[in-house]
Amino acid sequence: MYISKRNIMIRNYLLIALILITSCSPLKKYAELPEVKAWESDIQKFEENDIAKSYPSDAILFTGSSSIRLWSTINKDMLPYNVIQRGYGGAKLSDFVVYADRITYPHPCQAIVIFIANDIAGNDNDKSPLEVSQLFRKTLYIIRRQFKDTPVFWISITPTPARWHVWPEIKEANEMIREVCQKHYNTYFIDTEQNFLTSGGLPRNELFIADRLHLNEEGYALWTEIIKKELNKVLVNY
Repeated sequence: MYISKRNIMIRNYLLIALILITSCSPLKKYAELPEVKAWESDIQKFEENDIAKSYPSDAILFTGSSSIRLWSTINKDMLPYNVIQRGYGGAKLSDFVVYADRITYPHPCQAIVIFIANDIAGNDNDKSPLEVSQLFRKTLYIIRRQFKDTPVFWISITPTPARWHVWPEIKEANEMIREVCQKHYNTYFIDTEQNFLTSGGLPRNELFIADRLHLNEEGYALWTEIIKKELNKVLVNY
């Protein structure tokens, strides 16, 4: 079949454009950051656990940052649901998006629940609410490549005493992620804001440990109640 020079040129231009887009992709940019590479050993430990242990296909994968990792009673709290616990340190969406396939793909599961709260922390390198929502969108895209129909839940970023000074930015990120969830199939936003605020609109100090950032036993009990209620709405007849 004859291919004209014009078609060859067009094909070459498209190929070059594709290469440029791939090489400049946000994912590649984040993957090369030292702060992202620093989590490699944690992800490798997850992979070792995946090889050493089998999990039921009806389990719920809980993944994200330290609030998931520190949830010592999660298996009991989430009964009758089975749980796969995959939280690590101070996870940010900017590193989670790089490792999302390695964390989620090994686990055919009933649902995926994500909580990540460190992209806006009151630091000089904080991301904008828009960037946070875009990273969530990209994370969701990666998950959907493997799990097209699996329910995905995002637990809203909690209002905490330690980060109350940047709550307006966090709240804006929450609302943007809520919109992403509303626009995507089988994707759900678990809103916790009002439950963690006093009647005066301030964070409830009694729900946090001494660092004023992570949940205490009472805080986890409240989280459990909220999360299970939302899971039940979707999964009971799923």
